[in-house]
Amino acid sequence: MTVPTGRRERKKAATRQKIADTALRLFLERGYDAVGIRDVAAEADVAVTTLFSHFASKEALVFEQDEDFEQRLTRAVTGRAPHEPLLPALRREVHALVRHCTADGAAPIWHMIESSPALRKYDESMRLRHAESLATAIAAAPGPARTTTACRAVARFVVDAYALAREAADPEAAVDEIFGMIEAAWEVTGPSPRACGDASNGRP
Repeated sequence: MTVPTGRRERKKAATRQKIADTALRLFLERGYDAVGIRDVAAEADVAVTTLFSHFASKEALVFEQDEDFEQRLTRAVTGRAPHEPLLPALRREVHALVRHCTADGAAPIWHMIESSPALRKYDESMRLRHAESLATAIAAAPGPARTTTACRAVARFVVDAYALAREAADPEAAVDEIFGMIEAAWEVTGPSPRACGDASNGRP
């Protein structure tokens, strides 16, 4: 996560992290459904309005690195070295993300998410949003243009690769297996005469 530089920004980030850490601890100790927003705010010693200034919903407390995850994926596209192929850069970033989410201590969190319909629904909508952001970055990337459909499809495959690999017995091998299929599909699409995102494709 990007470290804030100003004093006010650092204080705001610290408060946000404190709320998220407190919420996760309470959810794991008592169960997600048994803990309310007011419980989290009281335990973190903040007002409910302060909590909502940092997190839009109870579900968002569990996915507090949502924005950072999305930014890391798009930066893997926009920040890669000149002439570095697109998919190897994304593969490397997904490997790093999977290592993070499968580290020691992460299993209870994923079990909690899988056990809650509300959290599963939030996770699914979050992945769709990440895929759209990634598709936009891919569309704008230098190199042979692909259709909007190809850009959106490969972005969804990449985001789903992360979700599938974190559940695999061997996450690292799963990432490589999935990306082998993604790369083969990407090659089949071939360059498009129109850039991704062209208005004539029906999407902005």
